[in-house]
Amino acid sequence: MPGTNLTREEARTRAELLHVDAYDIELDLSSAREGGTFRSTTVVRFTATTPGAGSFIDLVAPGVTEIVLNGQALPLENFADSRISLPALEAENELRVVANCAYTNTGEGLHRFVDPVDGETYLYTQFEVPDARRVFASFEQPDLKAAFKFTVTAPKGWVVVSNSPTPTPVGEGATQVWHFEPTGRISSYITALIAGPYVGVFDAYENGGQHVPLGVYCRPSLREFLDADKVFAVTKQGFDYFQEKFDFAYPFPKYDQLFVPEFNAGAMENAGAVTLRDQYVFRSKVTDAAYEARAATILHELAHMWFGDLVTMEWWNDLWLNESFATFAEAVCQAEAPGSKWPNSWTTFANQMKTWAYRQDQLPSTHPIMAEINDLEDVQVNFDGITYAKGASVLKQLVAYVGQDAFFKGVQAYFKAHAWGNTRLTDLLGALEDASGRDLKTWSKAWLETAGINVLRPEITLNTDGQIESFAVIQEAPALPAGAKGEAVLRPHRIAIGAYELKDGSLVRVDRIELDVDGPRTEVPQLVGAHRPAVLLLNDDDLSYAKIRLDEDSLAVVTEHLGGFTDSLPRALCWASAWDMTRDGELATRDYLSLALSGLVRESDIGVVQSVQRQVQLALNAYADPAWREQGLARWAEAAEQQLRTAAPGSDHQLAWARTLAAVARTDGQLSLLAGLLDGTQTLDGLAVDTELRWTLLGRLVAAGRADDKAIDAELVRDNTAAGQEHAASCRASRPTAPAKAEAWASVVESDKLTNYVQDAVIGGFQQADQRELLAPYSAKYFAAIKGIWETRSHEISQQIITGLYPSLLVEQATLDATDAWLASASPAPALRRMVVEARAGIERALKAQAADHAAGARALGH
Repeated sequence: MPGTNLTREEARTRAELLHVDAYDIELDLSSAREGGTFRSTTVVRFTATTPGAGSFIDLVAPGVTEIVLNGQALPLENFADSRISLPALEAENELRVVANCAYTNTGEGLHRFVDPVDGETYLYTQFEVPDARRVFASFEQPDLKAAFKFTVTAPKGWVVVSNSPTPTPVGEGATQVWHFEPTGRISSYITALIAGPYVGVFDAYENGGQHVPLGVYCRPSLREFLDADKVFAVTKQGFDYFQEKFDFAYPFPKYDQLFVPEFNAGAMENAGAVTLRDQYVFRSKVTDAAYEARAATILHELAHMWFGDLVTMEWWNDLWLNESFATFAEAVCQAEAPGSKWPNSWTTFANQMKTWAYRQDQLPSTHPIMAEINDLEDVQVNFDGITYAKGASVLKQLVAYVGQDAFFKGVQAYFKAHAWGNTRLTDLLGALEDASGRDLKTWSKAWLETAGINVLRPEITLNTDGQIESFAVIQEAPALPAGAKGEAVLRPHRIAIGAYELKDGSLVRVDRIELDVDGPRTEVPQLVGAHRPAVLLLNDDDLSYAKIRLDEDSLAVVTEHLGGFTDSLPRALCWASAWDMTRDGELATRDYLSLALSGLVRESDIGVVQSVQRQVQLALNAYADPAWREQGLARWAEAAEQQLRTAAPGSDHQLAWARTLAAVARTDGQLSLLAGLLDGTQTLDGLAVDTELRWTLLGRLVAAGRADDKAIDAELVRDNTAAGQEHAASCRASRPTAPAKAEAWASVVESDKLTNYVQDAVIGGFQQADQRELLAPYSAKYFAAIKGIWETRSHEISQQIITGLYPSLLVEQATLDATDAWLASASPAPALRRMVVEARAGIERALKAQAADHAAGARALGH
């Protein structure tokens, strides 16, 4: 029984048989305020290459009331197991399906949300990967494109937005009807519908004779915080840059961006109607890193209008092309577009995206960038650091290899050749080969078809005068993790080597060479005879994808002067290398802490600061020797308080250190400071204790046993919004008592009533690093529950529970043993197995790092 799955072979067979012309979809949302189900009527016209053959259409719904194929009613029993069987097709076909589809609270299909501020109902769709079928009957695969015409009945006074421009509604009663024009030929997963009393701000992109209407929407309760001017500014910057580089005009009639509640991802590239998580409407002060992240998301989704929407992958094994290209495009646009506020976007990319990729690529589930996707369950767990970040890193290297002009020339030819169609990787590589004159088949095989990560190390010898006698780049291919498919390989790398000297306490680049590295050893004669600089940095400018290591002398200088690099990118590369060494057990957690304490004082890039702060917290909680952990946490908390008190008033650094202290405060004095900031009896010049910071402070006080239910209830009275309710749920789950943990566990595992966001908040509050003893009894309960969770809950909800409630804070052999026993006996589905195996790998890595930290402590004591 296929359930809600679809195999690649089934999709290939169906695509060979069918050509889909158009959908007419009527949705009656007059029941939205009450919830439950809504009426969905789909008429789809399609042809069959083999008359008489049978096929099926996809639908996930509580029930069907009508199935009519070519004028003949089919038995309702043809709807079974999330499919409607279609026997004896004709050359030309028309299918009509009337169904009762369900509103959801999981962020999949048609999500329904009631805003506690105004009591109004807000709807939006989220269809990637396979959830258009939750709203209308569809051939749910990307290569069966069609034109989509939506007709929507909704309460009078609502705003209804879809892929086509919003028409004037008709009707004078309690409901009105919106008749949308058909779309161009697009895939079902990028169709969209957003409905409710949203409010909008409008503008237009003008370029010569080109006029593209722009809209930005949110709920009325967030309108006062909506900085639409900044959203429009980034959007127009992206239009200018992408249309120039792609040499292809924006392909859709308008461009709306809608900030919607309880959105599972960052955003979704629905054609002309992008949905974004409404946390991007900042209701409290955030650092510039948050604005940069939002801008990156805006540009990412805009790039998808060409790469993903206009030209779409044939099957999900090329998902990486969609996501990697958009990830690369967001960064290069921010780096190069005139007037960009974030020209150092490659620093952020190195610091965040590549760190994500390196982590993912060292898990047992590592896979080639061009992954083997056998079915929908495979792809749903493949929105990972390889698909997004490693793929984008490799594209960046490809640009360095073929040249940016040739790269974009190939992309331009690709869009012109395949507009409104579907493609495979070979189509893009062929266009790039034609444009660059390079043969990319060997490159593709090495970089796209193999898994794992390489390590680059320098090998240096000096003569007696301190000059470089020999210099080589050593490339290693560490064995893939146990359970991973394939073999580790060496790859060709295009890298730069930077030479840095100390000048007045700053590290300044004095020389740079660029070269190709291939094989286990690459000699670098350009450096022979030169005076040995203070730091030699491999992969300077971050051209390639590889873990880098510093030679002993460079590491010593960087450890003392990491904050001294005058440019942000080499600092980010060194921070990333140190973090990777910590994760690998090559650098003790206590030494990473020392590096952070010395380097963060001079670190100006707030995105780097916040990343390192998170990494230090993770290292102390997971990678530190348990016998030393509390000492390390105390040292970190003391430093956080000091940095908070000395940071420039009102600065991003001040806010970042306030949040860090709120995460780690442990002494009476520190907790009293948090309490004083919360109740106003203590203040710090420039620090705005606003809504979000108040919840952050309260969360720590509750988890530490310094605030109770009354304090949570009082804060919720101040902020009885959706976000406030989520924070309150998290706080209640974080209370340091056995009954509180039991209540939180039951609400997530034993009940399915929580919305996706409230469930996520409860899970986050439940898992407290200072409460390991309270969490220990839930390890066995976790393994007893997760298979049933997987089989009965939706994918998004299941993934939240399975990854979020894994006993990751119980870093001990018993957790590995329990995991192994479950894996051996439970016969889990491949996607479920992957999630658990990845979580297990975190424990294994943490044990190794703890051992390294213990050994470092023993050495320091002379043992």
